[in-house]
Amino acid sequence: MADLNASIRDKALALGFDAVGFAPAALAPEVRTRLAAFLAAGQHGDMGWLAVRPDRRAAPAILWPEARTIVALGMSYAPAFDPLETLARPDRGNISVYARNRDYHDIMKGRLKHLAQFIVSRFGGNAKPFVDTAPVMEKPVAAQAGLGWQGKHTNLVSRTHGSWLFLGELFTTLQIDPAPPPAGGCGSCARCLAVCPTDAFPAPYRLDATRCISYLTIEHKGPIPLELRARMGNRIYGCDDCLAVCPWNKFARPGGTEKLQARADLAAPALADLAALDDAGFRARFSGSPIKRIGRGRFVRNVMMAIGNSQDAALRPAAARLLADPDPVVAEAAAWAVGRLGGWAAE
Repeated sequence: MADLNASIRDKALALGFDAVGFAPAALAPEVRTRLAAFLAAGQHGDMGWLAVRPDRRAAPAILWPEARTIVALGMSYAPAFDPLETLARPDRGNISVYARNRDYHDIMKGRLKHLAQFIVSRFGGNAKPFVDTAPVMEKPVAAQAGLGWQGKHTNLVSRTHGSWLFLGELFTTLQIDPAPPPAGGCGSCARCLAVCPTDAFPAPYRLDATRCISYLTIEHKGPIPLELRARMGNRIYGCDDCLAVCPWNKFARPGGTEKLQARADLAAPALADLAALDDAGFRARFSGSPIKRIGRGRFVRNVMMAIGNSQDAALRPAAARLLADPDPVVAEAAAWAVGRLGGWAAE
């Protein structure tokens, strides 16, 4: 059994993963309880898929009854730069670190498939890879597999990689010894809660996704709630604030996957240029990027929020050109931005 664990771990690291752990194909009862409370409070917002068959999400054995073990994998995307630096440049858009190059799902999925083939060919059984492709509660799974713990910001925290780990899972029919629980924890630190621009944490270890900027800029389909717009600053895709201030990040070395290194044109893109994107231009600029998934309308809506918050009257024409945009959500956001910059009232 020790040879099985070591062989899988060595192969995973050789494939480019940075963290490997093993857990039984089951989750603790409190995971189901927390999920039920989150859904009952409506804190999932537009993410209706979270409420579809929550029993499967909280019980891996329902998803695949033959599974005995979950191999949890982590891939570091720790930046070599200050991820919050762009927030001080109001004429530029701030894009979450994870989305400044290729879609990590594609990269991780390929590595997971290679690892699955290795396990089956070497040790038998069967294996199925998942990376946001099934109702798997990846953070509780990763914590149970010893990759880290869920911090007060609800994301996984690792002693080695801080808050910067992409997660994927490999379900297998093999029985593999579980990993020991990790050392470490959040202690009295609450930096992640205090830094949140929209007060999205009603309590430690609890997230109201409907107030989270990552949710608002990526998952939310309609107009941004008025009371949250000014708090978004120039964050146009995702938000790294609660991740970036975690003290455990001091141990993280920059991620080594080349396809995840920030593209120069996405490090601090000019808001005026982004506002001018039509559908074809949007798809061309974000080909291969996770940003492409939200579509031009939602993205330009986010850009209008940033322009409205810029206090830069020179950006008013970029917003005014979209007042008659065919997408009513974009047109409304443009009107708000124009009003914020001293044009006619947006409300």
